Amino acid sequence: MASSRYPNLFAPLDLGFTTLKNRVLMGSMHTGLEDGNKHDRLAAYFAERARGDVGLIVTGGYAPNRVGGVKPFAGKLSTRSEAKKHQQVTSAVHAENGKIAMQILHAGRYAYHPFAVAPSKIRSPITPFTPRALSTRGVEKQIGDFVRCAQLAREAGYDGIEIMGSEGYFINEFLVKHTNQRTDQWGGDYTQRMRLPVEIVERTREAVGSDFIIIYRLSMIDLIPDGSSWEETVMLAKAIESAGATIINTGIGWHEARVPTIATSVPRGAFAWVTKKMKSEISIPLVTSNRINLPGTAEEILADGCADMVSMARPLLADPEFVRKAHEGRADEINVCIACNQACLDHTFANKMSSCLVNPRACHETELNYIEAPTKRKFAVVGSGPAGISSALVLAERGHNVDMYEAASQVGGQLNMARMIPGKEEFHEMLDYFRRQIELKDVHVHLDTRVTAEDLTDKGYDEVIIATGVTPRDPNIDGQDHPKVLSYIDVLRDHAPVGKRVAIIGAGGIGFDVAEFLLHDGHSPTMNLDEWLAEWGVVDPAEARGGLARERTQPRPVREITLLQRKAGKHGANLGKTTGWIHRAALKMHQVQMIGDVNYERIGDEGLLISYGEKRENPTWIDVDNVVMCAGQVPLRELQEPLQAAGIKTHLIGGADIASELDAKRAIDQGSRLAAGL
Repeated sequence: MASSRYPNLFAPLDLGFTTLKNRVLMGSMHTGLEDGNKHDRLAAYFAERARGDVGLIVTGGYAPNRVGGVKPFAGKLSTRSEAKKHQQVTSAVHAENGKIAMQILHAGRYAYHPFAVAPSKIRSPITPFTPRALSTRGVEKQIGDFVRCAQLAREAGYDGIEIMGSEGYFINEFLVKHTNQRTDQWGGDYTQRMRLPVEIVERTREAVGSDFIIIYRLSMIDLIPDGSSWEETVMLAKAIESAGATIINTGIGWHEARVPTIATSVPRGAFAWVTKKMKSEISIPLVTSNRINLPGTAEEILADGCADMVSMARPLLADPEFVRKAHEGRADEINVCIACNQACLDHTFANKMSSCLVNPRACHETELNYIEAPTKRKFAVVGSGPAGISSALVLAERGHNVDMYEAASQVGGQLNMARMIPGKEEFHEMLDYFRRQIELKDVHVHLDTRVTAEDLTDKGYDEVIIATGVTPRDPNIDGQDHPKVLSYIDVLRDHAPVGKRVAIIGAGGIGFDVAEFLLHDGHSPTMNLDEWLAEWGVVDPAEARGGLARERTQPRPVREITLLQRKAGKHGANLGKTTGWIHRAALKMHQVQMIGDVNYERIGDEGLLISYGEKRENPTWIDVDNVVMCAGQVPLRELQEPLQAAGIKTHLIGGADIASELDAKRAIDQGSRLAAGL
């Protein structure tokens, strides 16, 4: 039985008045479904996760009032009519034998609207609006709204609430001196500053009774200058426990912190040690979070005594059946979250509906379903990158007969290069999942097979899906055939030797990936927690406030790298709202020189000759051992015309359709949606 492989993960958790079936908390994440009247979609979304046997679900954040919303018209719960609408969600979860808590989130100075309020009139660095400093009466009003929100959540059928006291939001702002400069009873020394969360929990417990789950999300390590000390954090945790909290959940960092916490380059379970420090200080159940995306990782963390539960948000976005699969011994069938943030957080911050790169159905359960096809047909899929595999798997799941042709010796396309990048180790699991699903769904794979149109015309295919991907764009640079010149394929796939001084032409996603690869020379800090913590300047919060080192040790780069782009402006501007800054910061830490607004004049024995601007001024030789071409891609679609000429219906998907950077998200979505409709 698989539960014996994960005995800690699947042990029930007795809360006194109720018992959780296992130690998995579906952590809170905002999807956009919370905003507006999308309760039918929320109900379907959470019901799938409850059906997948999650121990306890926590919703995305709901504001306790209008001023606390993260943006205009953000989800809130402050009226009985709103509570009634939530019953659709709670009923759906309970029908699947699940439990669900609603997160109460007051944005404070992070609110993206002009009505923001905070302890002090200090604008956040990530919003354009300066908040209004609350009066003493105003603080009392906010506390009352938290309590009222919790009461309404109970009325709506929720099993509990989570009070968001972390990540730099309203409650967290009261705790830290640089955001709380008050001199009344809600400011001053720490015992005064911590009154707000304690009062909220205490009054909430009194209002909702003893048989209602109250989770408090406590910031265990702020990761900002002059954040809370460890002594203060412990003091708060003990006070929250005494005030009546059922569970304490771990919060990591503020939104303005410049340390990554949930990206793929963060080691798995990277902050579980912080929760473990707290474990001996309190007696109520403790949850740890961040970068736990496999049942083995979760089990190891629990077995090590770091926490009583593990929180997983995005892994359950990626696979609603995560828990059930692990319990049934099918961990190799889990669709693993790769921590890319491209379709969840990036969409949220762009005011779009969230989904998931590896699971396009996430948050779209009512509109995208893979139902059995009324007529079984025969399809050929050419290419086994993310677009080709996703379309083949959905077609096969629907009952169609699918042949997939791949010119290489393994499936995966450019994912096989992506997995070589330090910090992108998750792609190994992604490919493992794809390979396992190909077996389970009986897709017929033909490797080392470069097919022509003639090969496909006499095999009785009803339709052909062309997912042949991309080919490098020809940048037409004088001297590009010089021995110094390599392509990104030479470097990442073929492991060509590369000298100590390198110029990279093109600063898109591939250019950044190649730079990361060459900087570490095959070594990945992501796989070594101590090294990663040192690189980002993270220390024990008992040593330094907020867990930030006063001085950071600069890593010694393996190579001298110059990253070039034709356009002016910031390098990596299109790499993602939530991860782009991480990639830029990582390269800067390793002294990568970033130069923009250049023209590539010539490559020769002297290196790379560049000039600047439209007038091609200041010609300069960059003395390098190698020049690596990452100058874009073009679609590879040579099969389309001859197949159409032969009268075979074709579909172009993925890179063969549109060649763009960081495109796995679009490719998987496009392939899945196409196959769902065929």
